[in-house]
Amino acid sequence: MTRILVIGGGIAGTAAALALHKAGLDATVYEAHPDTGADIGAFLTLASNGMRALAQFDAAEPVARAGFPITSMNVVDESGTELAAMPLGEPDHPLTRYRCLRRAELGTVLRAEVQERGIPIRHAARLRTVTETATDITAHFADGSSATGDLLIGADGLRSTVRSWLDPSDAGPSYAGQRVFYGYSTAAPPPSAVPERITMVRGSAAAFGYLVSPSGETFWFARVAGLPVTAEEAADPTPGQWRDWLLPLLRPDRTETADIVAGTGDELMVTNALHLTPGLRWHTGRAVLIGDAAHAASPATGQGASMALEDAVVLAKALRDAPTRDAALARYELHRRPRTERNMAVSAQLTASRTPAAAAPRDSENPAPRDSENPAPRDSENPASHVDEDLLRLLTWDTPLPEG
Repeated sequence: MTRILVIGGGIAGTAAALALHKAGLDATVYEAHPDTGADIGAFLTLASNGMRALAQFDAAEPVARAGFPITSMNVVDESGTELAAMPLGEPDHPLTRYRCLRRAELGTVLRAEVQERGIPIRHAARLRTVTETATDITAHFADGSSATGDLLIGADGLRSTVRSWLDPSDAGPSYAGQRVFYGYSTAAPPPSAVPERITMVRGSAAAFGYLVSPSGETFWFARVAGLPVTAEEAADPTPGQWRDWLLPLLRPDRTETADIVAGTGDELMVTNALHLTPGLRWHTGRAVLIGDAAHAASPATGQGASMALEDAVVLAKALRDAPTRDAALARYELHRRPRTERNMAVSAQLTASRTPAAAAPRDSENPAPRDSENPAPRDSENPASHVDEDLLRLLTWDTPLPEG
């Protein structure tokens, strides 16, 4: 039986382990952190494509229970005037609705599924280097231990050690031009808040989004163009200082954004929007990258987690269906690289433009706009307008993965 080493116990790594297990493959997860995967406390939205991917390895229901649904979106300008309103995803189907939850909650659910299915997960296993031969591949960890298998999956995120080993020319992630703030307000919900609706604000100085959980907590984010957060600032985060920094940018607008931020206590954090350069090497004969390790994008399209979940399904199907490991890895890259790098390019373009409307979730099956020469409306203007049949075929578990 093929022995697979999954490096990273975050979203991509645990999803890969679950999909591989369903495919009948033997996987062990190695996570650097002693107890759980890394998390900065932010929340995320899983679009319909991410929920569909979870369903393929029987994890959609527990994730749906952990989060809350988003069935519509509206867009307002800096004066509070509504510019657009639309449904999101497939709101009539309980397991393909958009879901919002904290990143830590998603990680907890996926790790619980890994443990429930008897998939080994080893914590405090920080990868240092990799050795690959014609017959096997070995992961060497910081504590002096090692593990040997037939295939190694690099699911170790934006600053992937596996990627650095696999492609020494990789310069690592670069700053995408925006600071990203996340917060949770327990003050009274905004007067305009509607259950299961996310509001995107085209602010004069920030791209802002907010929604209210069933418990009445307001989840919000803001993306602001400018210099990156410095290492010194990141080392000593002070929510009050960041709140005072952000509020003057929001006060001039006649929207609810400043009140939301003012009503936020210590649960306020900031990070830099980072991304990778497309075209990096994804695999060798016995190692392959998935998730942010392969194609991290700035958060403008909101598709990072969903893309990682898609990766897990397609890679597991490729290893299940292809006649050889080399053929499987080639088939995985063939089907995943165009879609993920298109998402990277669109996200970078939207981030660079600093247009707050860029924060709106894009169509779950097609996160990029249509070609510029096509005068038809962008898919993001009506995310429920269609389901990408090609993507459905790739994700549907019992449908063989196309060879090319």
